[in-house]
Amino acid sequence: MKQVLLVVIGVAAAVAGIIWTLQGLGYIGGSFMSGVTVWAVIGPLVALAGLVLLVIAGRARRRAR
Repeated sequence: MKQVLLVVIGVAAAVAGIIWTLQGLGYIGGSFMSGVTVWAVIGPLVALAGLVLLVIAGRARRRAR
């Protein structure tokens, strides 16, 4: 159950980070975040945190076997 939760949160964080990055760089418009540099910095950090959670979940799944 813990691994599933980590995967769900990891995927959500990675997707949100990618979207925030694209908004910060101005590729996705229509938001208060569009074209704002701070989101181009925060986005990759959030995406990286999501990927770290996915790696942790994958390692925990291998250990459980």
